[in-house]
Amino acid sequence: MTGMLRPRRLATAALTVVIALALAACNNQDLPNTTFNPHSEFGGAIDDLWDKLLFWGTLVFVFVEAALIFVVVRYRHREGRPEPKHVHGNTTLEILWTVVPAFILAVIAIPTVKTIFQFQSSAPANAIQVNVTGHQWWWEFEYPQYGFRTANELYLPAGRTVSFHLKSQDVIHSFWIPQLGGKRDVITNRTNYLWFTPDSTLGADVWNGFCAEYCGASHANMKFRAFTLPEADFERWAAHQKLPAVFGPPAGAPGTPGAPAGTPPAPPAPGARGGAAAPQQTASAPNAAGAPGAPGVVPVAATQGGGFDFAIPRREYAIPQTPIPDGLTFTAGLTGDAERGRQLFSRSACVGCHTIGGTLAASPIGPNLTHVGSRTTIAAGLYPNDAEHLARWIKNAPAMKPGVIMPPFGQGLRDPRTNAPGRLTDAQIADIVAYLLALK
Repeated sequence: MTGMLRPRRLATAALTVVIALALAACNNQDLPNTTFNPHSEFGGAIDDLWDKLLFWGTLVFVFVEAALIFVVVRYRHREGRPEPKHVHGNTTLEILWTVVPAFILAVIAIPTVKTIFQFQSSAPANAIQVNVTGHQWWWEFEYPQYGFRTANELYLPAGRTVSFHLKSQDVIHSFWIPQLGGKRDVITNRTNYLWFTPDSTLGADVWNGFCAEYCGASHANMKFRAFTLPEADFERWAAHQKLPAVFGPPAGAPGTPGAPAGTPPAPPAPGARGGAAAPQQTASAPNAAGAPGAPGVVPVAATQGGGFDFAIPRREYAIPQTPIPDGLTFTAGLTGDAERGRQLFSRSACVGCHTIGGTLAASPIGPNLTHVGSRTTIAAGLYPNDAEHLARWIKNAPAMKPGVIMPPFGQGLRDPRTNAPGRLTDAQIADIVAYLLALK
């Protein structure tokens, strides 16, 4: 009896697992990184190819397993039965099991090769070009037709083809936006190509992007955000990115470390760029239809004076949840001054690694910071772009992201690679934070 119950229990457990997996696979709408809900022709073609392969693979599996079970049951050993007749081959059967798999492989190969050739061909002539460079561990995006670079946030026009030229500055990476298209390796000394068209039905929205090839200590922290926009909004965003940074408000910026709640922005300092104060990011902003204060939308970026102003639906999956490492403190009660921060930045080691358009900072080593105040994240999507996280990032970046080459600038800290000391006090860091968050 025990011998009979054991197979039944195993069969029941196996059936339960199969049913659970089947139910889990039924709804992919709420999975932010699924590839089964594509929003481009590239993603759609891959999804369609997958469905064909799964169908034929399942058909072969069911047929083979059914034949196997039939043979095992039909020809199992029984007491008293004579020994079966020995035969030498079966020409008909051998032809069948050669022709049938060949036919199935042809059915699989034709759509596979067709899809490969379709998306290995050149992108349409009117495609927007984006040069993607993978670094350890962040992403650089250059729009050569528009004449600017940005970092870790990729903007794409809905309904218009985008051609990606992919290369690496160091090791092998892999560029991947699961719900739009990809993935494609990013290799040193070689340019790979990828193109797709975000669906024209897409409005303003945000998607997760990743490095999908292990590339070192912070591989899992090498993320980015991809934003789709109506083409008119994209063009306004691109036109603004070409401009020098809009600088304001210069002092007592709301949200700077320790700034008292409700601190009003001070008037722009003489000579500061972009005298108009750029609005700070808030959790409540006009939605796409213009309803003031509508919940569920956040302004990705905004400027005054004819720049750009649009809202992206709030997606929980696109909001970083990385905790600040234990022991990484910052002095409370500080109010940063953006003008002092501008002066500190311009004479610090920051200018040796970063670019801010319209200033002396013009190094291509680190991320471009021209409009860093309008970005939603820092550290390649690892932390939200706010004063609390930015201050600690400047103070001790290696503690917040393993392997990062940016040294700690906090006073009393030392660079783990060179042992060089940090020299900035928390008050000075607060000033630089106020300056960077004012760059819209």
